[in-house]
Amino acid sequence: MDKSKKIRLIFKRLSMAACFGLLGVWVFSMGLTGSFDLQSQAYAQTNGNVPGKTLGNQSDSDFWRKLRRGQPFNLSGTATGTPVLIQSPGEEWRSLRNGPLSYWGGLLILASLIFVVVFFVMHGQIKMTGGRTGRRVSRFSQAERWIHWFIASLFILLGFSGLFMMFGRYVIAPLVGKQAWSAFASASLQAHNLLGPVFVVALVIMLGVYLKDNIWQKGDLVWALKGGFFSKGHPPSWKYNLGEKFWYWLLFFVGIAISLSGLLLDFPWLAERVQQLQLAHLIHAGGAVVLIAVSFAHIYLGTIGVEGALEGMTLGSVDEKWAEEHHGWWAEQAMAADNDIVEGTPQNVQPDKMPAE
Repeated sequence: MDKSKKIRLIFKRLSMAACFGLLGVWVFSMGLTGSFDLQSQAYAQTNGNVPGKTLGNQSDSDFWRKLRRGQPFNLSGTATGTPVLIQSPGEEWRSLRNGPLSYWGGLLILASLIFVVVFFVMHGQIKMTGGRTGRRVSRFSQAERWIHWFIASLFILLGFSGLFMMFGRYVIAPLVGKQAWSAFASASLQAHNLLGPVFVVALVIMLGVYLKDNIWQKGDLVWALKGGFFSKGHPPSWKYNLGEKFWYWLLFFVGIAISLSGLLLDFPWLAERVQQLQLAHLIHAGGAVVLIAVSFAHIYLGTIGVEGALEGMTLGSVDEKWAEEHHGWWAEQAMAADNDIVEGTPQNVQPDKMPAE
């Protein structure tokens, strides 16, 4: 073989070796950059589809429909956090919170307040017939009064802060501006969260203290059948009439509901799903609205609505005449015990005999 042919053969081999070498370098570089990785970041962003408005193997409408339904996605660049971009129940919760709950809750509270005012204007304060006797009958112990006023104070503070957060954006914010409103709302939220657990503990104690006399007793229904608060006279009752027992059991069940839901909102890591927090918020707000609305009647009747009623919670005792007129059966038992008479000697009182139910 002459010298020129050898050179051409060597050149040909070197050229082929160079081509294969370049091919190997290219393949190796593609592997390092991830261009062959079908699960790479670029691929994950489009799932193999043509990005933008151009239709690929999946249309944009299908993609957004999955987002709207809350389907999880593998999100690029997020090591932690929820893979759900849109949570539809969250929008439903917000619609209920800012819609029917706020609207009907506000109307309920307003209607309750108007009813109390109209009732007071029409009937005034319910007076004792014939005036006071000057003799006192023990009604509440010191422990009963302390726990009552303690939880009443918490109820008022939590009620005001809760109503402020619920309706303040509609009433307060337009008056003081958004910046001032946000400061007030933040302070109300912090106070609400701090006082909430204290209220739960106090509520459990109060429910236990007042449980004994709020159990159903024979004759409770008679008080209601005779007209209760709206009767012309004073139907006899035990230490608590049926209306007062209704308030106790409403506070028992609804109070426990708002306490448990409030604790879940205070400590959200106890919830497994965000939907549980949304449901807890609706229960908490709805129950609180009901309690606040009914509390207006309780506060009215216990203060200015009935003469002498407030003395039971301030002094621990009531006038004998008040006891006979409003809680005749209880007064008979209380005055029969010598240690229940605070001052003076009671006359022989014959309260209404308890009719059969």
